[in-house]
Amino acid sequence: MATLEDLRMRVRSELGDRLTPFRDTIRGTGDVSEYELSANNVTGLEVVQVAGATQTVLNTGQDYVLDSLNGILTLSAPLGLDALLLVAGQSFSLFADDELDMYLGDAFAQHNRGRTIAVRYKDDHGFIRYDEEPVDFANLPPEEDIMVVLLAVIEAMWALSTDAATDINVQTADGTSVDRGQRFAQIQTQIQMLTDRYTMLCERMGVGLYAIEVTNLRRVSRTTGRLVPLFREREYDDHALPQRILPPIGPGHQNDDESGVPSSTFGAWGY
Repeated sequence: MATLEDLRMRVRSELGDRLTPFRDTIRGTGDVSEYELSANNVTGLEVVQVAGATQTVLNTGQDYVLDSLNGILTLSAPLGLDALLLVAGQSFSLFADDELDMYLGDAFAQHNRGRTIAVRYKDDHGFIRYDEEPVDFANLPPEEDIMVVLLAVIEAMWALSTDAATDINVQTADGTSVDRGQRFAQIQTQIQMLTDRYTMLCERMGVGLYAIEVTNLRRVSRTTGRLVPLFREREYDDHALPQRILPPIGPGHQNDDESGVPSSTFGAWGY
């Protein structure tokens, strides 16, 4: 089964956001403890302090704090005069790991929407029971990994689209023209193509946001005007108690009567 890290790497592959190594050499001045690295979205950082002939490997959280998103390294104490700080690591050009984990979490929640997997077993008395296990990253069917990845890529592309929406076209007096709005249009086109691909997979496999669902018509009691309760369908050998189903009723509350005029609840006397 795919782990969160596996899905994150697949999202990066779809986005073309691959690791790029970088190295920085910083010379201390004796009074500065915060340094801006040459890369953002930093991961796998190694920091070595060189003072004369002594080399010391610094530990994160104890000797320095890293703002991986903005690529800012803050030492616990100022770097000594003429001491060297050797920084080596890897970076991503688009998103940090925390950002992609957020998009994957949103995509997973939207794709599954509280879905469960039924597991059949026998209890201590020999009766067949069905246990409903919520779907998580550990038991997500492998064929649905690509759909969660696509949905996460769509969420990430929307974030890029919001950034590109603030770009404006540039036209100078000497006739130079830069169509910066083309980036926004291309991202929107890519989002539509990814959405079409996700929709096709959902319809073919019958899962996700665009799954074709079969619903049951509900009956209303002619005596009380109330909906007849529905119960979940069960296998013939399932001896568990019936489980009530509470589907949504109507289009919400936008059509509710807010006039305050009493309505007839029994007969026509307005009680």
